[in-house]
Amino acid sequence: MESVYSAAGGDEGLLRLAEAWHIRVMADEVVSHAFSHGFHPHHSERLAAYWAEALGGPAVFSAKYGTESDVVRMHSGNGPHEDMDRRAIACFDQALTDLGLQDPVRQVLYDYFAWATTTTMSQYHESAAAVPADLSIPQWTWTGLRQP
Repeated sequence: MESVYSAAGGDEGLLRLAEAWHIRVMADEVVSHAFSHGFHPHHSERLAAYWAEALGGPAVFSAKYGTESDVVRMHSGNGPHEDMDRRAIACFDQALTDLGLQDPVRQVLYDYFAWATTTTMSQYHESAAAVPADLSIPQWTWTGLRQP
């Protein structure tokens, strides 16, 4: 069976999605606050590599950019932000529309992003120091989270 990564267009498709999402969040008055202190100049490439690894593609993110613990730390210690999360998910949904992605891959990508935004990236509201050092990138399949 084809991986979600392949169905989403592989590296190129996920880079287009990351760029479309980034454009949407930067235009959102609430979500753009998360980037108000700046962001890595290759944010979209790094994000696409992260998604690729999570969706069954090559482990480029882990080999080149960091670990799941690093990613979760970047999203931690900012207090609860449910409204920002909802709006980030809405921006992702709009980015899927912008790219013309269709079900079933569209729904699987949406489910993955909503799950990651409201679980793994939202677990450590109080302190980034509380993030364990040994987290691995969760693997998402056509049926959801791959259980170890």
